[in-house]
Amino acid sequence: MGEAMRLSLLTKPSVRWVGMTCLVIMLALALVVARAVSAPILTQHEHQMVIQVPRGATFKSLIRELEWLGLLRGSVYWRIFGRVSNPIIQAGEYQIKPGDSMRAMLDRMRRGDQIQYPMTIVEGWTLGELRQALSDNPRLSHETRSWSDNRLIAELGCRDCFAEGRFLPETYLHVRGDSDFSVLERAYQAMSDVLSEAWGMRRDTLPLNGQDDLLILASLIEKETAVPSERETIAGVFVRRLEADMRLQTDPTVIYGMGPRFNGNLTRADLRADHPWNTYTRRGLPPTPIALPGQAAIQAAANPADGTALYFVARGDGSHVFSDTLSEHNQAVNKYIRGREQ
Repeated sequence: MGEAMRLSLLTKPSVRWVGMTCLVIMLALALVVARAVSAPILTQHEHQMVIQVPRGATFKSLIRELEWLGLLRGSVYWRIFGRVSNPIIQAGEYQIKPGDSMRAMLDRMRRGDQIQYPMTIVEGWTLGELRQALSDNPRLSHETRSWSDNRLIAELGCRDCFAEGRFLPETYLHVRGDSDFSVLERAYQAMSDVLSEAWGMRRDTLPLNGQDDLLILASLIEKETAVPSERETIAGVFVRRLEADMRLQTDPTVIYGMGPRFNGNLTRADLRADHPWNTYTRRGLPPTPIALPGQAAIQAAANPADGTALYFVARGDGSHVFSDTLSEHNQAVNKYIRGREQ
């Protein structure tokens, strides 16, 4: 019994020494791994890189990819880190910037902070131009490419609506692989919100029957001027002509109705050729918008400027001359249109 106790006492320090040694080794390994995870993947002198993480990718497959790209050294440390922390990564496209550490990159992958690309819808585009821009965008998936305009607007929940003009010109961010429908859906909702707000704050005496008329009027304003200070004035001219039951006689409506037949030169014969969008031959607003109006044009349509002008003509520099009478207007036409043609 005494001999056994002496043996036990002799072995206890050895066990403690082994335990301490293991602890030191583990701490040292943890320190090495921590430094590796926190070290820059790219140096400050290297260009940024983009890495695509496919669906179903694991941390192990990510490490193999980074090793293949030459971005990681000492894969044993990364495998240890993966076993201990079991990091979660989301599929997508991620940017690695100079100075980024593995930990910073993994945090972005865990949150799904992918590279975002801008898609700008330009004020004054037609729906056809918008859909072509979406179709030409290589980063989007083209869910709606084969859809008709009627199907598109129906999928958005507005079966009896016209599709033209229903999408707000703004810049929308998306990630690679997003659907073109997701961009259109956001633009549609944004236009609905802006239109509803503008209608609620409109001038009470407007000769308009609802938000659709407001959208149509805004599209005419959008196409008639690129000068911000003129929007409310042109809106006032259109509103007074509607109130007086005068034809609006605005060239962009004729051009829109001509579609692909328009060759860039609007003739008198074109102005006389009747179709639903020809505001020279028909009174009132055209049946649909003729473009995608921006928020400023919508606000101008809702709150046109007071005044007496019933006519305007382009100077040729983007601005317009406004006239109260037909005689004044004809003088302006002779000066700015016929004079320019001569």
